[in-house]
Amino acid sequence: MITELVSVGTEILLGNIVNTNSAYLSEKCALLGLSVYYQDVVGDNEGRMRDVIKTALDRSDVVILTGGLGPTEDDITKEVTADLMEMPLEEDLHSRKLIDKYLKEYEKNNPQRRITKNNYKQAMVPKGAIVLDNHNGTAPGLILEKKGKTAILLPGPPNEMKPMFEEYIVPYLQKNQPEIIVSQMVKISGIGESQVAEEIQDLIESQTNPTIAPYAKTGEVHLRVTASAENEKACKKLIKPVVKELKKRFGENVFATDESKTLEEAVIDLLKEKDLKLSLAESLTGGMIAQRIVNVSGASEVFGYGFVTYSNKAKHKCLGVKKSTLKEHGAVSAKCAREMAKGACKASGADISISVTGLAGPGGGTEETPVGTVFMGCCYEGKAIAKEFHFTGNRMRIREQTTAHALAMIRDCIIMGIPKK
Repeated sequence: MITELVSVGTEILLGNIVNTNSAYLSEKCALLGLSVYYQDVVGDNEGRMRDVIKTALDRSDVVILTGGLGPTEDDITKEVTADLMEMPLEEDLHSRKLIDKYLKEYEKNNPQRRITKNNYKQAMVPKGAIVLDNHNGTAPGLILEKKGKTAILLPGPPNEMKPMFEEYIVPYLQKNQPEIIVSQMVKISGIGESQVAEEIQDLIESQTNPTIAPYAKTGEVHLRVTASAENEKACKKLIKPVVKELKKRFGENVFATDESKTLEEAVIDLLKEKDLKLSLAESLTGGMIAQRIVNVSGASEVFGYGFVTYSNKAKHKCLGVKKSTLKEHGAVSAKCAREMAKGACKASGADISISVTGLAGPGGGTEETPVGTVFMGCCYEGKAIAKEFHFTGNRMRIREQTTAHALAMIRDCIIMGIPKK
């Protein structure tokens, strides 16, 4: 089915908010086997909205609209779409009751606010439409069907739109698709994009169904394996041997086959499995590694200390980096990174530590040590190593790459151990 996405809202056009809805819906529609040929953004203007929606209905089988279902005068998506599809509005008593219940609960928890009558505008729905309950807000979703065309109207706020799409729209669209598409992600760290591409070149050249699509992320490479078949079970049967082959080729560098699992979650899981305590010693990243670690629920079981030693004085005082090391080799050096990692383990009593020190720029680089030079140290089982990296991009980009590679290095050191000198 040809599908079109229409995002409604002047605030999107002005750049006041980022349009994350279209990215989410594009991915979900692709996984459902829908062909998304067009995406549109239109402001809260009746004439322009009418033109955009009419064009979308003329050239697409399904039009998914987000936004403009609220209680204010400029929320007119429902009114314009219903008029174009010749479906007059009428009050839906069930929706009114749900709105009333939601608003009374909200007023109870926010006594300074009062309920206004315009909220009940949201209970007016096109006659014959399928009404979708909103469990996270007041505006119900709608499915309008007329003359072989379908318009799906969803609330704009992502915390309302996404659960509504998952609960109602996915099963609705699946019923109308002869085939479905299922994907599984294989996530890889510790190997660059070019090396991954080289390793799977033969699979890419011979692929038909399933297909493999690589995506480069900061410090990671994701391979999406996608199959189409008559049902989910058949899709998974096609995907299984391909995933098995990818895991065989990349081994321990595969940190997840669950799309929702992050690299930091994989690190925390590994630390828990091995019953290890982690400490961090950060310089140029200034706590970014610790931030990703503590984003994971349960991180406190394995992570207790994070040292941000930005200055040479802090490196010496907190981590015991020798003054002679700083003087003779400098803070951006392999020797300093090793001593930082050792010092972090000693000061915290951790089993493993990672240290990072480098030049994020834009200034401070030299011909011998250009901006983007980063040294990472790891201390594990009483031994310490340091690795040198060279990243490119602006200051934030270099710090983000350092953070991702540091997480990957934790996994590598635990899985493969620290090599003997």
